[in-house]
Amino acid sequence: MKCSVLILLAFCVGLGLSCSQQETKAKRHVEEAIPVNTAPVRVVKVDFTLPIVGTLYPKDEATLGAEVEGRVERTMVEFGDRLTNGQLIAQIDTTAYEATARQAAANLARAKASALNATQSLKRTSELNKSSIASSSELDQAVAASEQASAEVKAAEATEALARLNVERSRLRAPFDAAVAERVASSGDFVKVGAPLYRVVNDGVLKYIVQAPERYAGDVRKEQLVRFTVDAYPNETFEGRVYLISPSVNTVTRGFALGALVDNRERRLKASSYARGELIVKKGVPMAMVPVDAVVNFAGVTKVFTIVNGVARSRLVQTGRIRDGMQEILSGLKEGEVVAVSGQAKLFEGAKVRQNADGSAT
Repeated sequence: MKCSVLILLAFCVGLGLSCSQQETKAKRHVEEAIPVNTAPVRVVKVDFTLPIVGTLYPKDEATLGAEVEGRVERTMVEFGDRLTNGQLIAQIDTTAYEATARQAAANLARAKASALNATQSLKRTSELNKSSIASSSELDQAVAASEQASAEVKAAEATEALARLNVERSRLRAPFDAAVAERVASSGDFVKVGAPLYRVVNDGVLKYIVQAPERYAGDVRKEQLVRFTVDAYPNETFEGRVYLISPSVNTVTRGFALGALVDNRERRLKASSYARGELIVKKGVPMAMVPVDAVVNFAGVTKVFTIVNGVARSRLVQTGRIRDGMQEILSGLKEGEVVAVSGQAKLFEGAKVRQNADGSAT
């Protein structure tokens, strides 16, 4: 009987030790698993964009020079003034050119009178020649006089037209709706033909000129949307449309220029302003997205840890832009895969992880 009791006690002790060892192993297994937070890879439709920086230029600008020689009589506008197409902005010695025009008009009238007299004389001489009263030489002289008078009329018309043109050119007018960027000449200055008087810009429409990397040459098209911001309005976005694309690549920067037209009728944007923005290359492109914290960058390597059956697997990825705390994944992940968003410092290939059913760390 004693022997049976001893055997029973030994069995119980052994059973207790075995259970204790199993619990210890289970506990050690749980403790070895690395706690992580996880998140699924989601596919979201986003606009595929190209970051760009550049400068806003006026669509049209011109340096208005003198078209005639003379003394500047008046300047009607100043720096910053707004101009309309055809507006008179300066006059150059108009009195002298108007006097020349009047003289040319008088010479033309005299030439026309002489031509009329020569025509009538030719008619009379021709009638007399038919009656053998006027000789053939007299007729020839009358014909020559009439032709010379006609030539003098044409010369006088050309002189009078040039004089009228110089009168018009002595009045400088705006070539398009614009703003005065600089006044060069002043009243009293003597200017020669071509001397600059004003520099004007059309800031009602601006050109947003940027450089794009060579690898995007096949993606850029006319009429694509461009969005940008400027320092003067940091919380406001402006838009334009691509209207020109350079046919060549810069051999130094390996980029090509493109320009977008920007409506600026309210004149809020200033020419020569620096602008940062993006070119909308494609709209509604399906893009894999993960939380920013899921991406690990180290020694030039970009990767994430996917979680498969409680085991961490390292995965190289190519990233795009960050949008509202989410990182674009251009390649390397598929929708529905699960990635670790915490604990990556402890993770390695094949590491066991511990997570709740809802994906959060225990």
